[in-house]
Amino acid sequence: MEWVNAENVIAVGTFAVASSIAFGQWWYERMVPRRRRIGYRVQLDTAIGDDDGTGGGNTRLGLFDEADGMDEASVVLLRIENDGALSVSAGDYTSGGLHGMTATFDGREVHGVAVTVGPGSGALMSHFTPAHGLEYDGSSLRIPRVPLNKGEYFKLLVLLSGGTVGSKVTVSGGVQDGDVHPNESLTPDEKPPVFSRPARLTSMAFLVGIALLAGLIVTGGERPPPMGCATGSLEVTGSTAFAPVAEELAEAYMEQCPGSKITVAAHGSTTGLRELAERGAAAKDGAPALVALSDGPAPEGQETGDAGAEGGEGAGLAGTRLAVSVFTLLAHADVPVRNLTLADLRRIYAGEVTDWREVGADHSLPIVLVGRGAASGTRDVLQRRLLDGAFEPPASSRDCSRKDNPKASVIRCELDTTDQVIATVARVPGALGYSELRTTSTLEGVRRLSLDGRRPSLDGAGHDAYPYREIEYAYTYGRPPADSLAAGFLAFATRGPGQDVVRTHGHLPCGTPEGLRVCGAAD
Repeated sequence: MEWVNAENVIAVGTFAVASSIAFGQWWYERMVPRRRRIGYRVQLDTAIGDDDGTGGGNTRLGLFDEADGMDEASVVLLRIENDGALSVSAGDYTSGGLHGMTATFDGREVHGVAVTVGPGSGALMSHFTPAHGLEYDGSSLRIPRVPLNKGEYFKLLVLLSGGTVGSKVTVSGGVQDGDVHPNESLTPDEKPPVFSRPARLTSMAFLVGIALLAGLIVTGGERPPPMGCATGSLEVTGSTAFAPVAEELAEAYMEQCPGSKITVAAHGSTTGLRELAERGAAAKDGAPALVALSDGPAPEGQETGDAGAEGGEGAGLAGTRLAVSVFTLLAHADVPVRNLTLADLRRIYAGEVTDWREVGADHSLPIVLVGRGAASGTRDVLQRRLLDGAFEPPASSRDCSRKDNPKASVIRCELDTTDQVIATVARVPGALGYSELRTTSTLEGVRRLSLDGRRPSLDGAGHDAYPYREIEYAYTYGRPPADSLAAGFLAFATRGPGQDVVRTHGHLPCGTPEGLRVCGAAD
């Protein structure tokens, strides 16, 4: 049969191993008989004397230096716990004596013991008395028949002399239908492993399977390119906010489709759309190999002609919805305002409010507007979505600090890129600007402002009423032929791995259920 090949056999085998491990864990938890188990582990074994025989010299002061017999002293912290599935009662111990277990410290002599119990287990302390069997003699410490609920524990801090630190410590005894056994425990000086042994073994099994699959794929000869690949050259221009996404999409497409060359040169949404319209109208033999990205739909008048037809005479701009982009207002870090209403924001950009005190600040601080040029899609989104179509006031400053036009009601400057806007807002006290949300995630010196109490967030872009967001469009001159590089690039950007690239850069793909709610509403 066709499916019986090395790749499928290894894939099925890897799945079988994973299934067996998962089933084995379930079977062990559900089907293995429940038992009583008492575990013990040494959590501390250290010298407190100054004799090298106890594990190395050390500096001592006070009672450690003055008490008799401390030259060869050491302490061991022994934890004893019920790590079984059932509780252990005093009658479950099988020892013939008054005590239930015996701790033995090879080569060392016991001089004292202190007992502590876990939180909520204070009632256990009544069992640690000589009358219940707590006593020591030579290298042995006898432990009473202490009842332990599942998960309960107690600790014994034992003062010893002689021998060497790290010598063998054992706890002997027995319980009905169970055992007393040593547990593994890290000392305070040991570094815990990042992964457990079962996790390492399981990971190794998967790694072997994946390595075999990768080897077969690499050595299996050249494969034909994926369906939908096209060769040739394509230019992508337009939105600077979406440019990083376009660049990664282009790289991913060219890697998947050898023979294709895609260059990205973003100069602003308006500039890109104008260039596409001009080159398309001037083309005599089909549409230009050009895609223009736009923050929002193209202005009325540019989508002329039959945009549903392939590029040629009479064709106009045809848009494809790619993603939802979220934008944010930015303020200098010292601005005490955290939220603006749309009404106050429109008053600021209308020149009616010129000081932060007028919109809730507790002290006077002049407002400085830091904006983009007229070709900016981000600025266009601000004007359409937040300012109800009104324009920003004219530029009145070259350096964003001093007013060059004394008649202007507010200081406003224009910059070429989003990065310049962010840096200027961080530098100028009282500054107010705007940018794409993605570019402000790790910035210092600026803060993002809420609008009408709604915080800018990609997570809520699909259902929240946050207003400063827009659909990102990709425009071509007419509908590109199905076998063209432009059509292949747009299909890649809106489906499959292209959606992962879009989301990674902080945008909500229109092809996702959340994105469809916003992108479809624009119809």
